[in-house]
Amino acid sequence: MSTETHQPAESAESGDELAVEAAIASPEVIADSLGEYLRLLFRRIRSGESGALPVTIGLVAIVIYFQARNSLFLSPGNLVNLLIQGAPYIILGMAEVFVLLLGEIDLSVGYSGAVCAVITAWSVFSVPWWVAILLGLATGAVIGTIFGLLITRLRLPSFVVTLSGLLGYEGLMIVLVARSGHGPGGSIPISNTIIDDLTEGNLSPVAGWIVMVVIVAVAAAILLLRDRQRRAANLVTPPLSVTGLKILVMAVAGVVVVLVGNADRGTALVSLRGVPWVVLIVLGVLAVWTVLLGRTRFGRYVYAIGGNAEAARRAGVSLNAVRTLCFTLAGVTAAIAGIVLASRLGSISTDTDGGQLVLFAVAAAVIGGTHLFGGHGKMINALLGGLVVAAIYNGLGLLGMSAAATYIVTSLVLLAAVTVDALSRRGSRAT
Repeated sequence: MSTETHQPAESAESGDELAVEAAIASPEVIADSLGEYLRLLFRRIRSGESGALPVTIGLVAIVIYFQARNSLFLSPGNLVNLLIQGAPYIILGMAEVFVLLLGEIDLSVGYSGAVCAVITAWSVFSVPWWVAILLGLATGAVIGTIFGLLITRLRLPSFVVTLSGLLGYEGLMIVLVARSGHGPGGSIPISNTIIDDLTEGNLSPVAGWIVMVVIVAVAAAILLLRDRQRRAANLVTPPLSVTGLKILVMAVAGVVVVLVGNADRGTALVSLRGVPWVVLIVLGVLAVWTVLLGRTRFGRYVYAIGGNAEAARRAGVSLNAVRTLCFTLAGVTAAIAGIVLASRLGSISTDTDGGQLVLFAVAAAVIGGTHLFGGHGKMINALLGGLVVAAIYNGLGLLGMSAAATYIVTSLVLLAAVTVDALSRRGSRAT
């Protein structure tokens, strides 16, 4: 009799533990109210799943430090300049997220993006600007697909394959620029005003507000519609207060960006106002790739492979196809970053340091919270990490520090991010 009564008690205790674990893993779904959501979120942080909290705290600390050292750091002109500077790092970080989620890495994104920028800058002399951009993106897709096929079909390590790509595409970029016949001194100027305006152009102040309202309204409608569909299907749904909090955060962030962009950052003779076009490009890439990873079967497969490739294979997931597609998407994203970088610089030249770009890309993804060993990360991580890298780069520049200081500080921040990640995973396993 004692055995029979003990088993249900154990079963009940085990069920309670599983319920607690499920609540901690998905507080926005399990919670019945905003207060319970915050309590579960705090328990999740204590269990080792800190998410984007460390990088958010770090970004705030960096901003406070540089503002205390130089009051120009939070000026509208400098903040807009920071966003433009950080755009290539953020987008390259998104490219790395695709492969890091698989437990792989792409060391070539800097130079492969530069090669795509060369193709765009070269072809825009003879074709319409949109065709030139499509050619650059198609080049990125081909480069990524080749890497994916080499890694999956020949079972080669991604580190070695993409390292060879880094070296090879650096040489290819030099050859293409040298033989382009456009521009002096090993560079190809951006001769098209639309491509140049990707980073130099700005929305009008009124258009900035309209676009912000539309973006927030669409995002809010998507969140509310998703909750309604889940509720109609009798699935667990986040409390309305939690969804409302997310919408409020997006609205506040949008208002801040528009206010900063619309502030006059020109000179006494020339007024310069408006949110830069590149902000919309970054948000567009972020939105599309976030939906792809978070709301599609392909995204679920990516996380499954990164978490446990063998289990995913036994469940019927085509590992080779998903991995190849991830490298293809990384190549396309790198191409976007390369074109944005060329727009910011006004040209693409043999001086482009793709090695530095890939290091900043990996740093952006990892500092933001993406795990190096796969299975955990989001595109928003690259945005937050890229802002940290750009803030360090920009802030040290304002303080008159050398490039050496930028590299050293960025390396220390990256090391701190990896340490936090490792310690949090140990704490999670211990609990």
